[in-house]
Amino acid sequence: MTKEEWKKILPYGGLPVLGAAFWALRRGAEPAALLLGGVLLAFGYLAALGDLREKRISNRLVGAMLCAWIVILVPQLFYRTDYALWLLMNGGAGFLLAGAVFLTVYLVSRKGLGGGDVKFMAASGLYLGVDVLPAMLYGSVLSALVGLGLLLAKKIGRRDAIPLAPFLYAGIVTVLFTQS
Repeated sequence: MTKEEWKKILPYGGLPVLGAAFWALRRGAEPAALLLGGVLLAFGYLAALGDLREKRISNRLVGAMLCAWIVILVPQLFYRTDYALWLLMNGGAGFLLAGAVFLTVYLVSRKGLGGGDVKFMAASGLYLGVDVLPAMLYGSVLSALVGLGLLLAKKIGRRDAIPLAPFLYAGIVTVLFTQS
């Protein structure tokens, strides 16, 4: 492989390690919950990388997140109907909560928050359910602290944008790894 090809692959190296750690810590978990968490880790990682590189989150990525959630949920309706209905209700509540909060911030801040961040967190709400609220809080506080640090160090100006998805991903990872 050439040096350029390694540069393209290298950022994805942490994903299997993170996935294996999640699996090892959550072995006794419900199989569908384990699968949902692993898929969210993968999509969140890709969203964070995309936001860092291009300062945007692809609509295709968010669409793939929605499709994957449906593909995981539908068999559960036949296998464990009660659990699947709980996943549907909890995921729907998380979707609405995250979507409403981030859409409000998007509109109030006059597009200071990106539309991709709104869609990404709404889709993440399907996977996390109501636990999306702490994930949003952790990610937002972390991004504010880093932004403040960068401002004080004069690395960025007041009008400069920083990508939010990596911080939201850190919040998602924190919630996934601390769930009981």
